This record gives sequence, C-alpha cells and structure tokens, in this order.
Amino acid sequence: MAGIKVACLVLMCMAVVAAPIAQATISCGQVTSKLAPCINFLRFGGPVSGGCCGGVRALVAAAQSTADKQAACNCLKSAAGAIKFNPTNAAALPGKCGVRIPYKISTSTNCASIRF
Repeated sequence: MAGIKVACLVLMCMAVVAAPIAQATISCGQVTSKLAPCINFLRFGGPVSGGCCGGVRALVAAAQSTADKQAACNCLKSAAGAIKFNPTNAAALPGKCGVRIPYKISTSTNCASIRF
C-alpha cells in the first residue's frame, strides 16, 4: 500500500514538473503585421499614421497575458534589429499613439525578465 502511495506521489510530481508553462497566443507574424504601417515612422520619423496607431493599439489589446507581452517584446526586439529602427522614434511611438507599454522597444531589452 505504501508503494502505491509513493508511486502516486511521484506521478503527481512529474505531472507538475511537466505541466506546460504559459504559452503565448500572439505570434511574431501578428506583431509585424500590426506594426507594418509604422515602419516609416520607426525608421525616419515624421507623422504617425492612423493605421500605425490602430495597429499599435490592437497589439496592446491583443497581448494581455505575461506570455503574450513577452512574446510581443521579443518580436519587437528582433524587428528593431532587423530593420534598424531609430531608437528615439521607437521610444516615442507608444506615447504618440496614446498607449503605454512596460518595456523599451530596443535590441537590448531583456524581455524574459519583464513581469506584467
């Protein structure tokens, strides 16, 4: 009888360890498609289009969980390096669109350390 209890305890511990960590439901494809209208502003500055701000707001609304926000952060970090964002423009974008994000859009942001 004690052996069965131990076996059940071991199986329960294995199930807890093997339980999936929260998975992001937002993809980099979604992030980049929502921010595609912002590329000119991010690279060169100038006026922010309505389509850009609409995409930024939709992205903020879609990324509600910690996993989603970290995934969006990682996608933005990769995109910042790939298309050479102007860091000043990237920092200004959320404010210009009337939203707040709890991290800096930068290639140096540690998205894994951010807790939301």
